[in-house]
Amino acid sequence: MIEKLKSMLGLDIKEEKYALIDDPFFGKVAKEKAPDEWVRSTCGYCGVGCGLYIGVKEGDPVYVKGDPDHPVNRGTLCPKGLSEHEMVRAPSRLPGAMIKKNGRFEQVTWDEAFRVTSDAFKEIQAKYGKSAVACISTGQLLTEEFYTLGKFVQLGLETNNYDGNTTLCMASAVMGYKQSFGSDGPPGCYEDFSHAEVIMLIGANIADNHPILKLHIARNKKVRGKKPTIIVVDPRHSKTANMADIYLPIKPRTDLAFINGLCYIIWEQGWMDETFINERTVGYKEFIKDIQKYPPQEVAHITGIDVKRLYEVARFYAGADAAMSAWTMGVNQSAMGTDTVSAIVNLALMTGNLGKPGGSPFSITGQCNAMGTRESGFTSSIPGYRNFASAEDRREYAEIVGVPEELVPTSRGFAYPQIIEAIERGEIKALWVVATNPLVSYPDQPRLRKALAKLEMLVVQDSFMSDTAELADVLFGAATWSEKTGTYTNSERRCNLAKKSVPNYKDSKSDFEIVVEFSKYFDGKYERLFNGWSKPEDAFEEWKKVSKGRLCDYSGMTYEKIEKLGGIQWPCNDEHPEGTPRLYDEGMKTSNAEGKPKFVFADWFPMEENICTAFPLILNTGRTVEQFHTRTKTGTIKILEDLAPEAWVELSPKDAEKLQVKSGDRISLSSPRGRVDDVIVRVTEVVGEGTVFVPFHFNEQLVNRLTQSLFDPKSFEPNYKQTAIQLHSEKVPEGIKLAEEEIAGALGYEKIESEKEMMVVSQKGAGI
Repeated sequence: MIEKLKSMLGLDIKEEKYALIDDPFFGKVAKEKAPDEWVRSTCGYCGVGCGLYIGVKEGDPVYVKGDPDHPVNRGTLCPKGLSEHEMVRAPSRLPGAMIKKNGRFEQVTWDEAFRVTSDAFKEIQAKYGKSAVACISTGQLLTEEFYTLGKFVQLGLETNNYDGNTTLCMASAVMGYKQSFGSDGPPGCYEDFSHAEVIMLIGANIADNHPILKLHIARNKKVRGKKPTIIVVDPRHSKTANMADIYLPIKPRTDLAFINGLCYIIWEQGWMDETFINERTVGYKEFIKDIQKYPPQEVAHITGIDVKRLYEVARFYAGADAAMSAWTMGVNQSAMGTDTVSAIVNLALMTGNLGKPGGSPFSITGQCNAMGTRESGFTSSIPGYRNFASAEDRREYAEIVGVPEELVPTSRGFAYPQIIEAIERGEIKALWVVATNPLVSYPDQPRLRKALAKLEMLVVQDSFMSDTAELADVLFGAATWSEKTGTYTNSERRCNLAKKSVPNYKDSKSDFEIVVEFSKYFDGKYERLFNGWSKPEDAFEEWKKVSKGRLCDYSGMTYEKIEKLGGIQWPCNDEHPEGTPRLYDEGMKTSNAEGKPKFVFADWFPMEENICTAFPLILNTGRTVEQFHTRTKTGTIKILEDLAPEAWVELSPKDAEKLQVKSGDRISLSSPRGRVDDVIVRVTEVVGEGTVFVPFHFNEQLVNRLTQSLFDPKSFEPNYKQTAIQLHSEKVPEGIKLAEEEIAGALGYEKIESEKEMMVVSQKGAGI
């Protein structure tokens, strides 16, 4: 056992000096590797928000262990969390400020980097207007940093062309909540997984992407005395589907029709909660008129889920004392994502599943602080969920922070995809990218790269040398997790404390320090916006004032209280001094004019890019448990790279037979936008015939070369999940061919009458 442990730690088992010591949480560790201290903190990866301890030795992080007292994870961590310390001193870290000179980056003083960048921004704004500078942020900063950055971009640089990469993953949940409740903010909490009689997971592979949440589902039997009914709705039979009592292999992007169909059945059978509907909702009568277009037979045709199964699911959901619907990117990353979120809320409202233990429509966020930027980040709204268009909201915010009211924007600027389009048109000349890597994460990569080449100035602020950083003119090398103190807010609105435990890497600065110091290079901006601010807690104190009285109220929080309680769920104020687990119980009004949640109907429509003769399969992209986003954090961690070193394509046995390939072979994928070569094959029944899955993390097998520039018109979130593609193997280089009858069936035609009609359908499917 000792030899095995030493081997795992990379020690020479012949050296006796590595005595073992006991740690009450971590177990036995080698003495020379044992931390000098353990610092209590929060994980900086996904939106689950796990508590942990960082083991520090001689100024470096050397171990991570779960916090057994934290209510989110109770001591358990996923592989990324357990190895998080290894990214802090990674060879890909940026050492500080850098400027590209003669095609190569040179480290410079911060003064030089700030001076060069500020001069360029001033010159561009003087020549083309304030809005010619734009900023794209992230979901990875501390809330204090989001608030500071947004305040400087909007009120300092005076450009409202500011958005975050959270638009690529969570914007549809935000807009869906706004449609239904009048405000963003997940109504439920993780505890609901332990209280629900029925749990429906829609487009949510939590086993891979949020594995700690499985523990909350596992507690359900202990809490309730019996196991919940788990329903998984997903075109792909993911690891999460293995948990299901009912698995629904729904056709890609038909979940809106599916939810509408369930609502129809519940109305038809009289299974709705009429008391809840009459007393606590608005818009039901109009909604029921519209829902008549979704009888079970029609929904079965659209979704591929048979009528009997639809009735079974509706009966389970409506008949439960408490039913919970949870979703992630499978719902959000769609051209109908916003309306699908509101449809999920409709289902909860029909059955009275809101504001009670186990009953909620619950979105699960993808980044550690996607919630923090939604509340405080100044992107799609004024901080505190205020509306740009509201004169009262603008006046109130300006008065709280002491700035002229005319400085507060009267409208939202361009969203992320609109920023890229404005660069294409030549309207935006300078771009400031903060802690995100669009050269891997953004759809339709050929179009993106052509757009970025038109910029006069690209500034990247990051902790790592990312693909995007390599293109930059100036780099602001930022501190990362464990090198700074502040707060993250997780999927259940729980504000957690992340603490500085080690010195910054070389000459890097925290994102808070970068923004505050950069502001001093713009005449009067520091004095007006940040006068006297020296630490993130200064921003937190102002944010508390800004959020007071709003739905996302932080006014009752302090760093000490947050750490003591293991995080606090907003709203937290005098009325709720220890936070609020759920929103919209019987006594809590929504932000709608009526003070009640409303039914919001939307029609389903077929995919814009469907299969055709040239591109006969549908590509689904997503994540895997071993890697995170574009691998800037995880790409140098050996254990994670060993587990998932490259992308793969999941292929059904029937499609593999058509291509004459087997697991381990390599194939190419193509779409109307590009081609990806040398992708390893996994033949599996996880995916159905006609669909394939590829993880998006990898820059060498860059699957976003294929995805389309199609966005939800309300949220601007990309339609990542449904792309028409072709596969090519050495034996069948021309790819899979479908008969006309197969294409007609896939597109909902009885048959295709003419060659001309076939051409029209094929061109529509190919996006021509």
